[in-house]
Amino acid sequence: MENKPVTFQFISEPTDVNFGGNVHGGSVMKWIDQVGYACASNWSGTYCVTVYVGGIRFYQPIKIGEIVKLESHVIFTGSTSMHIAIDVFSRNVKEKKFEKKTHCIIVFVAVDENGKAMQVPKWKPTTEKQIQLEQYAKKLMNLRKDIEDEMKPFL
Repeated sequence: MENKPVTFQFISEPTDVNFGGNVHGGSVMKWIDQVGYACASNWSGTYCVTVYVGGIRFYQPIKIGEIVKLESHVIFTGSTSMHIAIDVFSRNVKEKKFEKKTHCIIVFVAVDENGKAMQVPKWKPTTEKQIQLEQYAKKLMNLRKDIEDEMKPFL
């Protein structure tokens, strides 16, 4: 199965503004979830639910009126889950080059009509970069387990 990136591209709107005059982080997180869902559902061929958003990193603000581009692709699959890497870029309409503004990993689980987790197609890395991304996803998975263990006494 081919792992084609899912890309969204649009112009940020005045309704996306925060108190500082830039795009609100919540808007960016919504876009991330949307492009991640599109990628996960394309890969799995079924409805998916978000189970984890991790390591979201805002590098630079996105200005209102800039062209925004989100790129997502599968970087690891479990039996029912998919780790999706998402990068958010933007550029002034007068510029040609996009700048990376945000990055994160989001995990989706494929579910059936009853909400029960179901098997997803296995993704296998074929390039050196894909192998590195899969190792990155596995490392983050182990770090999440450590964080969950630390949080247990406070839940």
